[in-house]
Amino acid sequence: MAELSLSNIVKRYGAFEIIHGANLEVKDGEFVVFVGPSGCGKSTLLRMIAGLEDITGGELTIGGRLVNDVEPADRGIAMVFQSYALYPHLTVEENLSFGLRMNGNPKADTERRVRHVAEILQITELMKRRPKQLSGGQRQRVAIGRAIVREPQVFLFDEPLSNLDAELRVQMRVEISRLHKQLGTTMIYVTHDQTEAMTLADKIVVLRAGNIEQIGAPLDLYDDPANQFVAGFVGSPKMNFLKAEVAELQAGKATVVLSDDRAVRLTMPVSDPVVTSGTPITLGIRPEHFSEAGQGDADLTVAVDVAEHLGNTSYIYANLGGEQLIIERPESRSLGKTETLTVSLSAGRTFLFDAAGKRLR
Repeated sequence: MAELSLSNIVKRYGAFEIIHGANLEVKDGEFVVFVGPSGCGKSTLLRMIAGLEDITGGELTIGGRLVNDVEPADRGIAMVFQSYALYPHLTVEENLSFGLRMNGNPKADTERRVRHVAEILQITELMKRRPKQLSGGQRQRVAIGRAIVREPQVFLFDEPLSNLDAELRVQMRVEISRLHKQLGTTMIYVTHDQTEAMTLADKIVVLRAGNIEQIGAPLDLYDDPANQFVAGFVGSPKMNFLKAEVAELQAGKATVVLSDDRAVRLTMPVSDPVVTSGTPITLGIRPEHFSEAGQGDADLTVAVDVAEHLGNTSYIYANLGGEQLIIERPESRSLGKTETLTVSLSAGRTFLFDAAGKRLR
């Protein structure tokens, strides 16, 4: 079993604390993705799990065994790095078998494992090539294969696709997802790309400045973000945020108006006690949740800056009182730079946040 548990994990460099008491439970066979902006601590947390960074405080267990002071090689994990880290003078076959040979694994078992991994990753025809003769996607497959051949309890991936071009990243995302279903092994994956997180994860861990902001299934985070940071980070294109205030509060219902357009008023139930009349708030709405004019609770007219046409979908970049809006529309190639667009907002499709970014209920 490869359950993994982090209990109040802390990382400090001298007096500077990087990770602030992280708590996480990973089930056996689960695919968990750490996501967040650069510098949020996701790679540091992964390296502590791998044993490449010391744990300052808290407890880390793998398969029920406390591993705080266990050497990386004895933790039952295998790690795939951003750089492929292949030996340039060895063939693909020799790269795959290197770790097993160094550990004295029987030759017959080593050959069996290498053949099996090559078949899984469809690299059998590449076995006699050296890394310089491979494409980026092929090298990444070999790097993943070198981890698989060890038959670890837990796979750790540290931004493995960031060096690939866009098309290869999509292809490798599919390959890694297929691989997880085939192997059924616990996987922890670090990325700053929320699209990778949404498409790969059983569970996403959103980090910011060394804190875990929210943990949940991809669509749970998308539909029910805990705060403005998570709401803005999860989803592509990201959520729109508009300055607003509470104009009226009566019988548990708030009338919200946009700060720069008093004509746009939305009435919705709000139970949060911090909300009073005149409270400044932020209204969030996703690009795909705008509807046709007249079909929602309030209409909004914006000036169109740029229209991106992507076939059956267009993204309209618009301006509202100096704030940029992204609006997703069905194919709208008739829109030009100087045109205006009227869309509708529905109260049930919006999110409210207070001045500190907390989600208002």
